[in-house]
Amino acid sequence: MQAKRIIPCLDVDDGRVVKGVKFKGIQDAGDPVDMARRYNAEGADELTFLDIGASYKSRATLLDVVAQVAREVFIPLCVGGGIRAVDDMRDAMNAGADKVSVCTSALNNPQLLADMAAAYGSQCVVLSIDAKRVGEKNGAPVWRAFSHGGRTDTGVDAIEWAKLAVSLGAGEILLNSIDADGTSAGYDLALTKEILDAVPVPVIASGGAGSLDQIADVLLPSATNADAALVASMLHFGKTTIGEIKAYAEKKGVTVRW
Repeated sequence: MQAKRIIPCLDVDDGRVVKGVKFKGIQDAGDPVDMARRYNAEGADELTFLDIGASYKSRATLLDVVAQVAREVFIPLCVGGGIRAVDDMRDAMNAGADKVSVCTSALNNPQLLADMAAAYGSQCVVLSIDAKRVGEKNGAPVWRAFSHGGRTDTGVDAIEWAKLAVSLGAGEILLNSIDADGTSAGYDLALTKEILDAVPVPVIASGGAGSLDQIADVLLPSATNADAALVASMLHFGKTTIGEIKAYAEKKGVTVRW
C-alpha cells in the first residue's frame, strides 16, 4: 500500500494563521513561519499554505510570507490563494512553492488548469474544491463547488467539476468539506469517497478532523482510502502532534511515512 501523507494546513489571512468553523468565525492561531518550522521538525510529509483572503479581498498571495515559510521547511510546500494566472503560479514557485492550489480562479477560467499544467506539469497543479452539500437527487447527495472562500455557490456539481479539472490537467485534488470544516466531527467520508471514485489522481481529504480515529479512518480503504489527510485545528491548538497522528494511524493499519 502506498504510504499516506499527513499534511498540516496553514490558512493565512493578513499574515497570520487563522481557523474558523464552516469557513466562518475566524480566530487567530499563530505565526505561519513559527508553525511551519515546528511542523517540519515534527515530521509532516508536506505543508499547505492557503492565503484564504486572497480571492475575496482581490489581493495577491503574500509572497513574502511564502518565501519565509519556504526557508523553514524541507518538505513539499503547496501554496494557494490569489493564483489567477500562470504568472501568479510562477511567482509562487519562485518564492519557494513546489506546487500551487487554485479554486476560484479555476472555476472562473477552467483553461487555467491546462495552461498551468503545460507550464509546470500536472504534478504541480492542485485543484482545491470547496464543496458543500446542497440537497439530494434521486436519493443521492448532491455537492456543489463554492468559490470565493466558500462564499459563493457556483451551481457547479463538485463531482463533475473534479472530473473536468483532471481532464484539463489537475494532478491532485484538495477536497475541502465546508459542512465539516472546523467542526471536529470528522471528515465528510461520503463526499471524499465520491471524489476518489471519480478521478484517477491523488485526493487530499480536508475539513472536520477532530480525533486520531477520524484521521486514521479517512485514510483506510474500508472508509475512503484518501491519499492524504489535511489537519489544522488539532495541530494548531495543541490537541495532538504529527508523530501521535502517524503512530495511531499505523496501529490502525495505515501505512505512513516516517
